[in-house]
Amino acid sequence: MPRVIIRALQLDDQAEFLKAVRASRNLHQPWITVPQDAPAFKRYLERFQPPHAYCFVICLQKTGAIVGSVNLTQIAYGAYCSAVLGYFAFAGYEGQGLISQGLRKAIAFAFKTLRLHRLEANIQPHNKASIALVKACGFHKEGLARGFIKLRGRWRDHERWALLKN
Repeated sequence: MPRVIIRALQLDDQAEFLKAVRASRNLHQPWITVPQDAPAFKRYLERFQPPHAYCFVICLQKTGAIVGSVNLTQIAYGAYCSAVLGYFAFAGYEGQGLISQGLRKAIAFAFKTLRLHRLEANIQPHNKASIALVKACGFHKEGLARGFIKLRGRWRDHERWALLKN
């Protein structure tokens, strides 16, 4: 039974989102960088402009509480027909299957609504929880991209995982 819904991130989410980010610093380090204050949140929100980028919050179906986020970026249509998938949990909600449910909803949106052919997730090799999550969602490892993404001032290797539409 689904315990979560996904919906577009909105400016009204700022206070709850930033509070969850602050509570999740240890969970997110060193894997991701997320907005830490109101100006950064607004810039973050502005990055997600359909039809080329979407940001969803994963919310508990019963209460509406935000438990994580999933986004689709670098969306290309035509012959490429692909997107990059990003995601994170908030502290206290990890390891419960909630983010997996949210990811599956975003994957369905990408393949059914956007009619994409391929999703890619780029994950640091030591992020075992994230690798387990994409494996559980059906992604397959394609290889290692050395020095692929710059995080906290350093170029980091990332494993490239992909899922093709059935």
